[in-house]
Amino acid sequence: MSNKIVTFGEVIMRLSPPGNRTMKQSHEMEFFFGGTELNVASSLATMGCDVKHISSVSDDFVGESAVSFIKSFGIDTTFINKNEHPLGLYFLEVGSSVRASRIAYNRLNGSFANIKSGQINWKKALEGCKYFHWTGISPGISQSAYESLKEGLQTARELGIEVTSDPAYRSNLWKYGKNGNEVLKELVSYSTIFIGGVNEINEVLGTQFSSDKEGFMEACKELKQQISSIYKVFDKIRIGVTASSQQTQGRALIEENYFETELLEVNPVVDRIGTGDAFAAGLIYGLINFNDEKALKFANAACAIKHTIPGDINYCSAEDILEVMNGDSGGRIKR
Repeated sequence: MSNKIVTFGEVIMRLSPPGNRTMKQSHEMEFFFGGTELNVASSLATMGCDVKHISSVSDDFVGESAVSFIKSFGIDTTFINKNEHPLGLYFLEVGSSVRASRIAYNRLNGSFANIKSGQINWKKALEGCKYFHWTGISPGISQSAYESLKEGLQTARELGIEVTSDPAYRSNLWKYGKNGNEVLKELVSYSTIFIGGVNEINEVLGTQFSSDKEGFMEACKELKQQISSIYKVFDKIRIGVTASSQQTQGRALIEENYFETELLEVNPVVDRIGTGDAFAAGLIYGLINFNDEKALKFANAACAIKHTIPGDINYCSAEDILEVMNGDSGGRIKR
């Protein structure tokens, strides 16, 4: 059976002053290609998975560079289209200690926002697919991005594909007249695996469950009752001590069984961007290769180790992540 994974989402460029500088004090910028779903795809490809990414990029040298970057991971780019709109951008100041990081986006009129509904042959794009992954970022960017994703999810359901949904709600998106919470609930109804916690469930269902263990379990049960296609829920907990010190933990409800991982501490944090995407990629890899409980542990280790990697993408191999999962977090030099 094929284990191919398909992701759909924006390819975006990140611009950051070097180190922990602010924009005001810097005269140069580093750039990274990323995007929530692309981060998942790239991490999975780094771990040796067969991955295809679907998107739309600018028809210029920037878009060409982005596609070359994606191909460097061995990701199938057959269904990355091009149009005349510029690639989306975001600017990041990386915080430290008590100073928080700051982000400003320039994406709502970019190439992905102008992807055309109906232009993707989803049956062909999803051929041989085992998992289709989407997040709440994509449908928030534009009407046509929402319509394209919905077409893909409908096709995935027809083909019996496992659909992992990370329905993160971003209030700075959703500028085109749709109610984000209603749209996310609709799209989650095409999904089978929910990657999110109480906050995401409350946003999708309009509920007010608490974030403790009991609240999480009740929220999961309500989610499964209202959206019967969901049969597994995996949650990432991140505890921020400061911008430079984080703790991560995973928890899940599978049928009636609750389990959680141990806390992993990361100090100092190098880069928080993409840590949730690393969790999602680790989870998908784990679901393909391990049982549910080990998959959650692997996902939490992937999330933790990404905090040590600059840029948007987790470049660590499955072996690197397994070492952290198995308790080798001392950071000794490998010779």
